[in-house]
Amino acid sequence: MLPHVYRITKYDPRDRGDRGRFRGTEEAVGDHGPVEAACLDAVAAFAEARGIGRLTIREPEAGTGIRFGAGHPVPGHGLAGLFPPDLAGYHDGAVVSLSVALELVRAMLRESGAWCRLEAEGEFAVHVGWDRCLYVGSNTVCEEAVARTRGLGLFAERVEGSPYDFEDDPDLVRRPADDDFWGLVRRSLGTLLLEETHAHNASRWHRLTPGNLESVRARLAPRAMLAVWPDLFTDVPTALRSLPDEGLAEILREDADGRMCGTVVDMGVSEAVAASVAGARAAAVVSLSTDERHPLHTAVMPDQDGVLRARWQTDPTPGDREWAFMSVLRPGQLVTGTVTAVADFGVTFVDLGGCTALINLPELSHEPVGSPADVVRVGETVTAEVIEVDLGRLRVSLSLKRVRTPD
Repeated sequence: MLPHVYRITKYDPRDRGDRGRFRGTEEAVGDHGPVEAACLDAVAAFAEARGIGRLTIREPEAGTGIRFGAGHPVPGHGLAGLFPPDLAGYHDGAVVSLSVALELVRAMLRESGAWCRLEAEGEFAVHVGWDRCLYVGSNTVCEEAVARTRGLGLFAERVEGSPYDFEDDPDLVRRPADDDFWGLVRRSLGTLLLEETHAHNASRWHRLTPGNLESVRARLAPRAMLAVWPDLFTDVPTALRSLPDEGLAEILREDADGRMCGTVVDMGVSEAVAASVAGARAAAVVSLSTDERHPLHTAVMPDQDGVLRARWQTDPTPGDREWAFMSVLRPGQLVTGTVTAVADFGVTFVDLGGCTALINLPELSHEPVGSPADVVRVGETVTAEVIEVDLGRLRVSLSLKRVRTPD
């Protein structure tokens, strides 16, 4: 949080009620004219006072009029003309010029389908509020910019902070899309679907095969949120039968040229829906309800230097929770768990509370052992030493004999 935050608005602070809402005569809509222009000039004044010429897009959101990689956005969409036609430049961490940032502010003031935070980390930030208030943060006092803003006919108030500051969850563990993750995906192939989310409500899809995994990986945007799903159905009518009668869902389809497209629907199978998949060689339905989304794996793309700077907050899959638990285990660490199974092939499985680890037969005892049942029994609590953590295979190997004194 920056120490100096200013709320810039057309509303007179004297018209603010006890609960912070404005009760004056000003319309709560944008004018797309002099007031809007004054707001942009005010942001420019603060940026110039701080010497800011470029800003970073953080936590971008997009409305339903956006289609990443699958066509142009609808006319009038706030991102149209600011980015290449596939809009891939609108993602978390993208650096834009001040002029583009001001156009993004304009789009947010007009509520035309896009929202994001604009930041120069540790120095400067611009947020747009639901009531067309601007919150400009700085690491220094900007008295001259405040005076220029007031000269534009706007009000500029010092406030304790922006209500749109990002509040991170300190307990959230984000899995990086690193070599371990891609190794896990590679071992899962067959063919899988990869959802690459650039902005909230805006994704593009890839069909992963053993032959294209590396080329797809190279095209993914930094800080994108990734979700791995089962493959499309080649039987398109079977895919459509899984479409719910109510609630939002996305129909994914691969056309005859191998291009992936998606269509959001909310009324079940209709003539328009059936027409949208005509000619598709494969299709699938993915629910847009948070409670019904169950990808196989999720991860976040790091920046090009390998550092994970994205601030996505999502509900982890069981595999993600297992990875998070394993990621803090270290060789030599002592762990306690419950024996859950003893396999005929000599492996003992131990539930550690966050993942299931294994003890190979030679690690059970200092003495020769014919069967794990000679040493442990199902339901027994054991303490063992971690000897290997393989995050790529989601496997933890333990040793019981290293914590027991030889007879």
